[in-house]
Amino acid sequence: MTGTPPTSIAADVHRAPHLQVTWTDPLTGRQGHVVIDRLVRGVASGGLRMRAGCTLAEVQGLAAGMTRKESLHYLPSNKYVPLGGAKGGIDCDPEDPGAHAMLVRFLDAMRAIIDHHWTTGEDLGLRQDDIDKAVVEAGLTSSIQAIYPLLDDPDEARQRLAAAFGIVVDGVSLPELVGGLGVAESALTALEYRGADPARSRAVVQGFGSMGGATARYLAQAGVTVVGLADVRGTVVNPDGLDVERLLLSRDPLGGIDRGQLSSRDRVVSADEWLGLDCDVLVPAAVSYCITPDNQARVRARSVVEAANMPTLPEAEAALRGRGVEVIPDFVANSATNAWWWWTLFGDIAADASESDAKVRTSMRRLVDEMLDQADTHGTTPRVAAQVVVDRNLAAIEERFPSVGH
Repeated sequence: MTGTPPTSIAADVHRAPHLQVTWTDPLTGRQGHVVIDRLVRGVASGGLRMRAGCTLAEVQGLAAGMTRKESLHYLPSNKYVPLGGAKGGIDCDPEDPGAHAMLVRFLDAMRAIIDHHWTTGEDLGLRQDDIDKAVVEAGLTSSIQAIYPLLDDPDEARQRLAAAFGIVVDGVSLPELVGGLGVAESALTALEYRGADPARSRAVVQGFGSMGGATARYLAQAGVTVVGLADVRGTVVNPDGLDVERLLLSRDPLGGIDRGQLSSRDRVVSADEWLGLDCDVLVPAAVSYCITPDNQARVRARSVVEAANMPTLPEAEAALRGRGVEVIPDFVANSATNAWWWWTLFGDIAADASESDAKVRTSMRRLVDEMLDQADTHGTTPRVAAQVVVDRNLAAIEERFPSVGH
């Protein structure tokens, strides 16, 4: 399910955003949106997605989620001070022949916002290379140029980030791995917190792109048996465990699994069967709004770890909780990509794979442990508990920077 977000999703935006802009493409009549939920030191951060059917309500919800995602990683000792939350979305199929030209026109139209207030990067339907190419064609300096005035040495920071983007770990680029590493560490921390042994646990991952692929890799490396992987063409299953590394290194650029690399014990079933596979950890890592009140009863996992943005509808999450299924919310589980960019740019970590690995693992374990402690202490859901941490950190940031806008 990837269409217009239900009313309950739009209602998740807890207050009016700082700014929202809807642009109509003069050539196609399709629309694009930018929502700045909150500014911190004049800047907000959040990716740009492209998909047919993208709406303003969807982008509003995502921007509010970015405010949460940013603030979670606030530590006064870090050089990186979390930014405000923002998001962009374009109503266009990324496979449309005119998609790239529309992206260029959208970025050109949003020039003033990108120059001064909105730092953006890849999201659903767009890779960073796509955005970087379009940025140049639109005559912009960078998709993150609004952050430069906050840096001590912008040239050095850009060189450090570029060096980090050039690092390859076992055949996969570091920027493609850090988000999935954060999701996997969230899942592993939750398993251990609840007394489960990862080496005796099973996982299913829906989506095998940069987020889902890396999540599967790090779960497998931790001893978790990955029994199912889903792409747009179907779900590959093996109750004894899939060869994640082999499938990862042979996937296509859009996360498609090469069926020629499957073993004789692997089976391919329909694309929607990932939801009901018997497992301990279910990771929706592809699309929003895919776990609904109508299909949540099929979930057999002990926990749902949200790698995608907003994959579980609120009514579905309430029903899952009633059945004893714990949901680790997206703005916690998938927050590492965003944080890693800024840790690297601001100099909290070097352009180094081992430093990145350690920072992501330590930060995610701290966040998930704190979230689950709060949830158990107060008898709330992990989502509500994480929001408590967000509110505390936002108050601390606003006290430190009184000129924060929202």
